[in-house]
Amino acid sequence: MPSHGQPETEEHAAAGTPPGDRAPMSRRRAYAYRGVGIVAVGLAAIGAVLPLMPTTVFLLIALWAFARGSPAWADRLRAHRRFGPYIRDWEERGAIPRKAKATAIVMMTASWAGLAVAGQGAMVLGLVGGVLVAVAGFILTRPSQ
Repeated sequence: MPSHGQPETEEHAAAGTPPGDRAPMSRRRAYAYRGVGIVAVGLAAIGAVLPLMPTTVFLLIALWAFARGSPAWADRLRAHRRFGPYIRDWEERGAIPRKAKATAIVMMTASWAGLAVAGQGAMVLGLVGGVLVAVAGFILTRPSQ
């Protein structure tokens, strides 16, 4: 019998699921997402104490991975005492803290200057500079906390 306007296939009939419905995620895939999330949280924790290591990016990667591998873990990350407010601000308003914005801009500028001092050609400096200006524009146009 057709479901959702699509013809039923033998596979769907045998599984008892309508066409178009997603199959449950395999355990292996769920564990892989959880593993990515755990590594990202570890890198975010390192970034919380090392000024050169980003924190927010890794937290967002962890949240993305946990949301797919274990929604309960994603909720725990949102509720975390230290990291939760940054994640919730990003999810709710796309907000980036002023300090994070300043750090990002300074680090991008230092990275570009390092390339210039290392003697990279004009093409590399122009391409990298263009990307960094675009990223900086995105960062600066996000609301602050």
